[in-house]
Amino acid sequence: FLKGTYPFAHVRNLKFNSPTDFEEAAHLSSDGTFDMYEIMRALYEIGFDGPIRPDHGRMIWGEVAMPGYGLYDRALGATYLNGLWEAIEKGAARYEAK
Repeated sequence: FLKGTYPFAHVRNLKFNSPTDFEEAAHLSSDGTFDMYEIMRALYEIGFDGPIRPDHGRMIWGEVAMPGYGLYDRALGATYLNGLWEAIEKGAARYEAK
């Protein structure tokens, strides 16, 4: 029922330190507070069909870039989110085939 409602999804993981303090985390569920699999599964289940972009990137591997826009970390995030989507999609197809 929400298909086409959202033009894109900006998927990020955060680490909550207290109710008023958080920091951006890497995309892996274990690096933050959120279960990224469940977020991606929820998008899949509502029929989301727009682009999904990873969060701002941290500076890793000696990269020098504009703060929040590290290419390497954003590329890792995009790859991770694509992998989750593929696993969810294939799991759903196997379930439906039974």
